[in-house]
Amino acid sequence: MEDVSGDRGVLKEVIRPGKGGKVPCDATVILKYSGYLEHADKPFDTSCYRRHPKMMKLGEDITLSGMEIGLLTMQRGELSRFLFSPKYAYGTLGCSPLIPPSATVLFEIELLDFLDTAESDLFCALSPEVQATFSLDKIIKIAGTEREFGNYLFKRNRFYDARDRYKRASSVLSCKASCEEERKLLEAAQLFVALNLSLTYLKLERPSRALKWGEKALSIDNRNTKALFRCGLACLEMREYDKARNYLLKAQWLEPYNPEINNELKRLSSCYQDYMDKEREMCFLMFRSLSMRH
Repeated sequence: MEDVSGDRGVLKEVIRPGKGGKVPCDATVILKYSGYLEHADKPFDTSCYRRHPKMMKLGEDITLSGMEIGLLTMQRGELSRFLFSPKYAYGTLGCSPLIPPSATVLFEIELLDFLDTAESDLFCALSPEVQATFSLDKIIKIAGTEREFGNYLFKRNRFYDARDRYKRASSVLSCKASCEEERKLLEAAQLFVALNLSLTYLKLERPSRALKWGEKALSIDNRNTKALFRCGLACLEMREYDKARNYLLKAQWLEPYNPEINNELKRLSSCYQDYMDKEREMCFLMFRSLSMRH
């Protein structure tokens, strides 16, 4: 096994090589791992059975120094086996009742992906006064990193985590532009984040919030088909059928052959018909009840 700590405290064996660059310091890593005591067949700790892979930030979330050292040597997609001496694992005391004193432990780690979020994490930790001293180019870049992170999480159905990253991006972009050119750049970035949040809230089944962010997108670009469509979906879920129809017809006018829009208009028609049928039935029962009293 390769000595990656320089004192043979962390030894590494690559089982499956990865691709690309190695993990940078302060990155957020997405991984699976299993930890074993020496000569044990079953792990004392594993993340492999979780629905979503573990997401951890270097320097904050990882308690074993050996794991942090090992991760900094890994590439995307890599699967490796590490041997940590007590100094780089649980120390001389261990961690009762699972880890005995002065235990050497073996970890198998699969690095699924990583995102270099150090710059954006540092920015978000600053006070608003200090953030305001940054250039607009830097602010848009940081917001883009947050949005990229949100997109990564969204694609893996981690909608609550994605929402939090999109909201961070929105907060970063809450600064004021100093000229018309900056205003256009800022609004272009804000539009993407508003669209992301509208879709995310639809996935979270919170249509009122989805409508809010969809309308924010429309305040920037009132001809944005995605924003109109998502506002229509939100209103449909809230049974505000007239507003839903208005949004969806505007979207259809912009993209008449879009199958998603046309299918939702059909669904709206069906929902509205069911709603009217139930209204008529309720009116009939109410009037029949009144007539029977007389």
